[in-house]
Amino acid sequence: MNQLPHGANVLLVRTDFSSDAAWERLDAVLASPNEDGFLAHVEPVDDRRFTGMTPQEAIGLLPADYEHPLLVLADGEAMASEEMPLLVMDLWKVRGRSIRVIATELWGIENNLSISNMYFEEFAESVDEDGVFRTF
Repeated sequence: MNQLPHGANVLLVRTDFSSDAAWERLDAVLASPNEDGFLAHVEPVDDRRFTGMTPQEAIGLLPADYEHPLLVLADGEAMASEEMPLLVMDLWKVRGRSIRVIATELWGIENNLSISNMYFEEFAESVDEDGVFRTF
């Protein structure tokens, strides 16, 4: 498998290619600011070479100079659900620790971690019973 690309923003890697419509819906959600004007600053990686890639494989394929606090995967679970619960992995404190966050709330975790305003643990401690972060 090839190395993930360098990105100016947090990488959002598509690992499930079962539905182009779901990917387009995800893209539309992420391109729409919330009611306060916030957006997740992510760089989509839509490359079939990464089909079925596991979280650990993804971390192993990051460029050595990847400086962002997160890596986000759009896997089968995310693409199959209306809420699109993306897999978000911590790369700074506990490398590889992960939670799911619904696509409409990705901005909160990405924005806050990218400026060191909050810690990954704060989001991890606020997931619902199903392990998905929806809001505080």
